[in-house]
Amino acid sequence: MSKSSFSTNELTEIIVGIHRLARNLWWTWNQEAQEIFHELSPRCWRNLYHSAVAVLREVSDYELRVRLQDQEFAQRVREVLRKFDAYLNEANTWGTQNAPLLHERPVAYFSAEFGFHETLPIAAGGLGILAGDHAKSASDLDLGFVGISLFYREGYFQQTINQDNWQTEHYTLLNPRNLPVEPVLNAKGEPLVCAVEIAMSQVYFQAWRVNVGRCPVYLLDSNRPENEQRYGDLTLRVYGGDSTTRIMQEILLGVGGVRLLREMGIQPSVFHMNEGHAAFLALELIREKLAEGKTFTEAIVATKEECIFTTHTPVEAGHDRFSPDLLTYALIKLQGQLKLTPSELMALGQVEAGSETEPFCMTVLALKLSRAANGVSELHGQVSRSMWHPLFPKKSVDQVPIGHITNGIHLLGWMKGPVRRFWKRKLGPEWERDVNSAEFWARMADSEFISDEEIWALRYKLRRELIEFSRRRLLIQGQRLTQGDFIAFDQLLNPDALTIGFARRFATYKRAPLIFQEFEKIAKLVADRQRPVQFIYAGKAHPRDDDGKRFIQHIIHLSKYTDLKGHLVFIDNYDVHVARQMVSGCDVWLNNPRRPLEASGTSGQKTGCHGCLNLSILDGWWREGYDGTNGFAIGDDSHPDSIEEQDRRDSENLYRILTEEVIPCFYARDAQGIPRRWINKIRRAMVTLVPQYSTWRMVQEYARKYYLTR
Repeated sequence: MSKSSFSTNELTEIIVGIHRLARNLWWTWNQEAQEIFHELSPRCWRNLYHSAVAVLREVSDYELRVRLQDQEFAQRVREVLRKFDAYLNEANTWGTQNAPLLHERPVAYFSAEFGFHETLPIAAGGLGILAGDHAKSASDLDLGFVGISLFYREGYFQQTINQDNWQTEHYTLLNPRNLPVEPVLNAKGEPLVCAVEIAMSQVYFQAWRVNVGRCPVYLLDSNRPENEQRYGDLTLRVYGGDSTTRIMQEILLGVGGVRLLREMGIQPSVFHMNEGHAAFLALELIREKLAEGKTFTEAIVATKEECIFTTHTPVEAGHDRFSPDLLTYALIKLQGQLKLTPSELMALGQVEAGSETEPFCMTVLALKLSRAANGVSELHGQVSRSMWHPLFPKKSVDQVPIGHITNGIHLLGWMKGPVRRFWKRKLGPEWERDVNSAEFWARMADSEFISDEEIWALRYKLRRELIEFSRRRLLIQGQRLTQGDFIAFDQLLNPDALTIGFARRFATYKRAPLIFQEFEKIAKLVADRQRPVQFIYAGKAHPRDDDGKRFIQHIIHLSKYTDLKGHLVFIDNYDVHVARQMVSGCDVWLNNPRRPLEASGTSGQKTGCHGCLNLSILDGWWREGYDGTNGFAIGDDSHPDSIEEQDRRDSENLYRILTEEVIPCFYARDAQGIPRRWINKIRRAMVTLVPQYSTWRMVQEYARKYYLTR
């Protein structure tokens, strides 16, 4: 260990920089930064959800100063801090060149959940992950952007599986001291406190700021001493409680979010509602305009000019609906400020205004009070236009004003360490600058640039990491259930086998057990010693979704008590960390929703940069991405109307594609043992899918199509 050449002042500056870095989620998509925090306390890093803030609470400033006496380590830290500062202060950005007005008046992006990283578990699923990736790419592009959500102090539930193989939920209190959040303070250095009216009460809230690169996201927190406990607990859990809790959470999100922005002096040019949960923000904007002297009609016209809306679900249950009594009870004060009768307020959220039977729908409110609306894939746009056609009876279905922007993923946020290190060795330290470009990925078609052998070696490394990760996790699960056979976990799963992954919310329409409908045939496949196949599953069912829990129970039962034992595993407590292991380590990513209910389905987009291929129904994004050479399609671009017939047909098609295309292609090896045709599909997936299905492209599309136009 060589002596550090840094002065005391330089060391102090570096330590201040490390603490600032830990409270900015930029480190979650920078490999070198993560390696530094891991090195400071491997055990803390592993046990506290890879939290940089928690690591720095474990490591004292004195220890940090001593560790920085290692010149090599200190130089690495300084280089990461240099990159961090360069990122934050770069002048020549996409946003500066293409959207300078948004720096003065940003986009305000409202979402009931944001999924950034496992260290901040305040998202339930794909909607939140999409929101988090949207914010990261807004930062990368240097777009004027501010996010609004809620701080769920118990987050989303932790999943365990009991002795009956039934999902059980438990909640852990999040400690802000261990999280990359900081309180929003007023001029006196005290928490900035705002209020909203809910029912007959004033509900007070404070806010936490999450620094996502250049972009702030503010999390509203009603856990204040001024509030009754029922109001303090509004921000307890993601989508917690009944309809009463839900409507109150959405008032806090929409109305409270606007008031927080005003209190901080932020004047957005666009309010982007990510799903209908935030639609009450439009009522608050109308209230403001009425207070300025506008008529109600003028206020609606002006509000519509400021709002855009993204709908994410073609599933009826995914659209929040409230009864007249609940709406009047929760919004009684705002209703008075809007000078509306109960029936007039109801009408804003009804397709058939004035109906005595139709409930109030948040999606309808958002559609009525936005100048633009979009689905999240081409097919979802079509489905949404048909679904909400009754709201626009004078237009044809094709003329319904709902467009589409296909979802993407934040590439660097999902790219696993070995892949990053591979590109760094191949292209040098600045490789990340071009990683979102089509030109970067076009080089994957060139076998002289990267050989089949290199790709196959990388695939083996990633599969090995997933299998060893799975063994560790399953051992922990096994210790809770059966202590006697833990040695068997070291033989569980086969590093040479075709590994098929399925991981997502266990909503029933996603049909997690579909492949096992052909059970006897699948049992023969996994027993084939020449061409073995294995399955890794993970996912959570909503706490009130017993049908989804039965799917989990069924798959775990198959993994323990049938011929699939050892070839099928279920990893519990699915989160961003588990997802990252699976999308990188699997050979095939299975997605078999009941078409057309998968609005986009971004999990499969995370696989391409790792050399994992999609095997999917032609629904959501895959219907656009699949070209016959870059993965596998289950069935064609159609579906029967009958659910039973669709399930039967899709099950047969899935088994047929698996046995006639996927398995033969994977195991077709040349004299050197290399599956050339399989690797060619990997190359095609990287060239055609990775740069296209990213939030780098998606956020630019939102900016050009909606944020910067009127």
